[in-house]
Amino acid sequence: MIEFDQESCGDLNVALTREWLETNGIGGFSSSTISGLNTRRYHGLLTAATKPPVGRFVLLSKLEETLLIDGQRYELSSNQYPGVTYPQGFNYQTGFRLDPFPRFTYEIEGVRLNKSVFMVQGENTTVVQYELEQSVAADNQNIKLEVRPLIAFRDYHSTTHENDALNARIETDSGLTTFRPYTGLPRLHLTHDPADIDANGFWYRNFQYAIEQERGLDYAEDLFSPCALTFDLNGSKKVNIIASTKRHNASNADAYHKAEIERRSRLNKEANGTNSLATSLRSAAAQFIVSREHGETVIAGYHWFADWGRDTMIALPGLTLVNGRSDIAKHVLTEFSKYVDQGMLPNRFPDAGEAPEYNTVDATLWFFEAVRSFVQYTGDYEFVRTSLYSVLKNIIEWHVKGTRYQIHVDDDGLLFSGEPGVQLTWMDARVGDRVVTPRHGKPVEIQALWYNALRVMEGLAGRFSEPNAKQKYGAMADQARASFNALFWNKQAGCLYDVVNGGLRDASIRPNQVIAISLTNTMVTKDRAVSILSVVQRELLTPRGLRTLSPSDPNYMGRYEGAPGTRDGAYHQGTVWPWLMGPYITASVRTFGRDAGRRLAATWLESFQQHLHEAGLGQVSEIFDGDAPHTSRGCVAQAWSVAELLRAIVEDIEQPHSEAAKAA
Repeated sequence: MIEFDQESCGDLNVALTREWLETNGIGGFSSSTISGLNTRRYHGLLTAATKPPVGRFVLLSKLEETLLIDGQRYELSSNQYPGVTYPQGFNYQTGFRLDPFPRFTYEIEGVRLNKSVFMVQGENTTVVQYELEQSVAADNQNIKLEVRPLIAFRDYHSTTHENDALNARIETDSGLTTFRPYTGLPRLHLTHDPADIDANGFWYRNFQYAIEQERGLDYAEDLFSPCALTFDLNGSKKVNIIASTKRHNASNADAYHKAEIERRSRLNKEANGTNSLATSLRSAAAQFIVSREHGETVIAGYHWFADWGRDTMIALPGLTLVNGRSDIAKHVLTEFSKYVDQGMLPNRFPDAGEAPEYNTVDATLWFFEAVRSFVQYTGDYEFVRTSLYSVLKNIIEWHVKGTRYQIHVDDDGLLFSGEPGVQLTWMDARVGDRVVTPRHGKPVEIQALWYNALRVMEGLAGRFSEPNAKQKYGAMADQARASFNALFWNKQAGCLYDVVNGGLRDASIRPNQVIAISLTNTMVTKDRAVSILSVVQRELLTPRGLRTLSPSDPNYMGRYEGAPGTRDGAYHQGTVWPWLMGPYITASVRTFGRDAGRRLAATWLESFQQHLHEAGLGQVSEIFDGDAPHTSRGCVAQAWSVAELLRAIVEDIEQPHSEAAKAA
């Protein structure tokens, strides 16, 4: 349980930097700060996935709550307007906790009001429950709760502003209030306990979203309030409100509450781990697994990412296999295999449901590593043989003869990729037409992944009694290894070049070389691995992950902040990525031995337990500043950040490495 006391809730410097996140398993979510003051355009009580897991719209931004005690009004909400925070309901807030979902406590004049928020799995439905504690409230007080919904009805990447197109009419029925302010968008149903309804609607103008302002984006919004609901707490001490794109019955709120408690309890029992950080990360991992059409996929990060091929394949072992969810891994592998085109895995499924984008060289290669990990955990070679093997062979064939963006096997057996104006590796930031880290030619981790893919195919061909194919893949891997070791060793620096392109060798100290010594099938000798790790530890290691560029490099940028162009320029030029801690731990354990590696890993991982109480509560952020104090940036919850930390804990610390990392 993550908990904050009255002092923390009342200090906006603390409260506004702690964000909670609830998800519904189909791409929708509910999120805000622990004070309920929205600081992002992505904050809202109900962000619905209208085309799961994408097509996301903020329908219900928030509920403005007022407690009336003997006619005296006490505002419980908090909002930021230009130059002022109003109301200041955080002054009445005595606590916040995730137990297991967000719970808020307010105390006024001896009256204690508890509030909880959670989502119903598989639906665009958020349940908000209020409960007055009988032991605190005096019997002779007249207590009412006024709730005024503020609706946005807009794409979650944008903001809304006062307009004449909005339909202010509401539909009311017994315990049901419905809004449809714009045609083409779903209705929002508020199912609630008996209430007096004031149907006078009006606009709230000029909300300010501080984090969007910091990010150089549109940070002002107007929200419409179509009505107010007033509940009498003198009879029933409890109020249920169900906000949904479906009709519900308010009396079902307690059943939904119980079902969600039981669901999370099952997840915790299935975790069955002794490492407290691993237990927390397993709970976090569940939020990224969502439905797509007939199977599952992985949301790359909250609040603004959808499902990406690269992120999915890197995160898959940590999100599913180490948690005993091989069924989900099988579904994801199957679903993505359907979209392989010209030997390439899609890197992105756009939000609006357009055709997938094929603009990555490494997502496809991480697919092989995900398959290798799958058979390591399950031994289900039959599934791979019948469902994936032909796809994998086709991918190799396309890479040999050449596919998009000049991706092809060169004469030396290594994989070439890239052309002007495109960014194909995970370091894919661009500012306008400028690719920040183009890495054209032969990036180091691409060669490592290509070699790993060939060895995986060699093993599968042998398993499936294809001796000629086994020999072919083995010979290709041998050639790649010989060429790699001849070209990539930077003797002067004691590490690997980041990119080789003809006679050009990029000696930038970057973390990509760690992948080359963390994969099960590696081309790097142990003595070189020791040297590489020494350089990486000296130049790149921080308490929050690995920097993307050495601070001694003239192109290093230590802070990820400012306008979009400035931030994109820093994204892979020094910014820390916690997902890289996974490969780093694995490489360290393999290089130095399990006992020594575990001791080092335990020290490195300790700070992440603290991070779960910062930024996205119970989650791991996307990135951090390269400079101390390594402030968290980007998404507050990132799939591969969680997954790679969890995988490293389970495979390299909790389990004997020799058992956890058998080659396919």
